[in-house]
Amino acid sequence: MPHFVGYRAADVADPELGLTIPLTILYPADEPGRLHPVGLYELDVAPDAPIRGGQWPVVLISHGTGGSGLTHRNLAHYLARHGVAVALPEHPHNNRTDDTWAHTPQNLMARPRHLQLTLDFLLQHPPLAPALQPTGAVLIGHSLGGYSALAAAGGQPWSVPREPADGSPRPIPVPPADPRVRALVLLAPAVPWFRHAGALRGVALPVLLLAAEKDEFIPPQHVESVLRGVPDAGRVTYRVIENAGHFSFLSPFPAARTRPDFPPSQDPPGFHRAQFHEALYPEILAFIRQTA
Repeated sequence: MPHFVGYRAADVADPELGLTIPLTILYPADEPGRLHPVGLYELDVAPDAPIRGGQWPVVLISHGTGGSGLTHRNLAHYLARHGVAVALPEHPHNNRTDDTWAHTPQNLMARPRHLQLTLDFLLQHPPLAPALQPTGAVLIGHSLGGYSALAAAGGQPWSVPREPADGSPRPIPVPPADPRVRALVLLAPAVPWFRHAGALRGVALPVLLLAAEKDEFIPPQHVESVLRGVPDAGRVTYRVIENAGHFSFLSPFPAARTRPDFPPSQDPPGFHRAQFHEALYPEILAFIRQTA
């Protein structure tokens, strides 16, 4: 039975890098919601409402390069209505307002750390922590968020030829695999850093892997390298979304922001994003429940 949705905003400290990770949290609540500004959008939420009693699974959603967690707001809201606590971190220096770390090794090192720090925060945050499952988090990642999820869950990324000065591949320092992560949902994931032999042998988890047929940035044949790299391809549920583009996994944008000069709002001709999302969200929810 769907619940009401509570909303909290928080800041997660990264003392090692001296950064703050802005966080949007949506979770099951008993208090009726109202339309409330959340970033650039309005969501039907109950701000700062108590979390509904129970033991709710935890999901983190990692956005793509130069984006925002709120580009997945509708998915997060759907999951929260159906008994999942969802955190949407905004990756510092790689978001829509500050993208200074785009295409840098520092960004590749920091992103998986952001996810682990977010999970630390959630499981220690007094108003929410008692009602959260302490183990078994699911990471959802789109595009570079997919890279982040793989790296946080045991993947060992390697530099690509353009990154080191001498062009020879090197391992990218990332935190050890987080044992609290039990499954991954990868949406058009950025995978070139995992082409090195053995890069994904540490990802021994169930994976829901979705590619977009007409993805101009990450074609399905690149995404399929995940299938070849994990230790057990039988734990990967893989599907190519017919006629979808790279941004088709993002929540539909308001009419005022849906225009040809804003690529994240655009899809290949004939693709209906809202209709696709009506099927996508239950599929992701079912996967989360199946892997519990």
